[in-house]
Amino acid sequence: MTLDPADGQLTRELDKAHVFHSWSAQGALNPMVIAGGLGSTVWDFEGNEYLDFSSQLVNTNIGHQHPAVVSAIKEQADILTTVAPAHANLTRGKAAQRILDRAGSSYDKVFFTNGGADANENAIRMARLYTGRDKVLSAYRSYHGNTGAAVVATGDWRRVPNEYSRGHVHFFGPFAYRSEFWATTPEEESARALHHLERIIQAEGASSIAAILIETIPGTAGVLVPPPGYLTGVRALADRYGIVLIFDEVMAGFGRTGGWFAFQSLAEQEGGLVEPDLITFAKGVNSGYVPAGGVIISPSISAIFDESVFPGGLTYSGHPLAMAAIVGALDAMETEGIVENAARIGRDVLGPGLAALAAKHAVIGEVRGLGVFWALDLVADPETREPAPATVVGALKSKLLSLGLLPFFADNRLHVVPPCVVTDAEAERALALYDEAFSSL
Repeated sequence: MTLDPADGQLTRELDKAHVFHSWSAQGALNPMVIAGGLGSTVWDFEGNEYLDFSSQLVNTNIGHQHPAVVSAIKEQADILTTVAPAHANLTRGKAAQRILDRAGSSYDKVFFTNGGADANENAIRMARLYTGRDKVLSAYRSYHGNTGAAVVATGDWRRVPNEYSRGHVHFFGPFAYRSEFWATTPEEESARALHHLERIIQAEGASSIAAILIETIPGTAGVLVPPPGYLTGVRALADRYGIVLIFDEVMAGFGRTGGWFAFQSLAEQEGGLVEPDLITFAKGVNSGYVPAGGVIISPSISAIFDESVFPGGLTYSGHPLAMAAIVGALDAMETEGIVENAARIGRDVLGPGLAALAAKHAVIGEVRGLGVFWALDLVADPETREPAPATVVGALKSKLLSLGLLPFFADNRLHVVPPCVVTDAEAERALALYDEAFSSL
């Protein structure tokens, strides 16, 4: 494409004048302009290129402008650009089939939504209708979306100005590096976190609880890979008390962890596959090329709506262009070995490389992750583990941008989350840029 710096200036002017941004004080904004992208790289109108190690919002798993996905959208646009969800559509059926093939035989239906937040909304609704109960348990270290129930299920600060939804209770999940349970080993952290969760269930009244909603690996909260046995224990608690278990795989699903789903990636450490009753997804299912999300439903839950009406729906549920993007993305990820690439990059390049950075730079307190889903916990003091201040985070962000890397920061954490198509050379270059940025502090 031809790049004209004047278009960059026009973009800034129009954005400043007319666009209202999320999670921001509008007057302080000076957003980066992105003119285009390809694979793991984006660029601006001045021709400056950046390695995209944010995957935008940890969603462009297949990278920017993958030709198979772009082609699938164009072909569908020539056939049928939109159709009401009440009708059957071939592309929608194919998308559901491909998702279920990857989720496994324990699931039989997919309810399509426009994104991850409304996927969680509808999973919560299904759990309440299935159980006849009201309360939803979710973790303090979590993010589940910006809509009514999803933002209140969210545990971080963003729920506080938005607490208009009823029936939400929070608990602390495991996080050994900053343990709430005085644990000294992963095993202690898992056991004590499970004891805490069971006491919450008992204190709230098990017969009032419809669902436990957890991110299989909490993402925005810091890529908190659960200790071995934790998911197994949560599944056992849900079964013991008749509670629906929902895994939020919006960020962790579709290649991000080096498996199709994070719960599959964690099967070995759990000693077997731990399957929820409902799975929510979005982001990586088609890398956000057209907005899409959904709920993967087990037969025991889908069956109750064979005779009873499900009181929910969206105008764009299963939108044909989004469904074509899903089919194109999942087929390309399979035939090109993109999920396997994410696993290998994490195991052979990012994992060892980030550990080496932590050994070199005291500001890196802990490295966590798998696949192309990593976080560096930045600290002011490695002994006390006091989080690094905003000034340090800001300096790192500015330095990385100046070096040509687009980073993802959340609080005191640097998230290393490139597309699943990232190459060895790109990952190694990013590691060198991280090293240079840390050295500049």
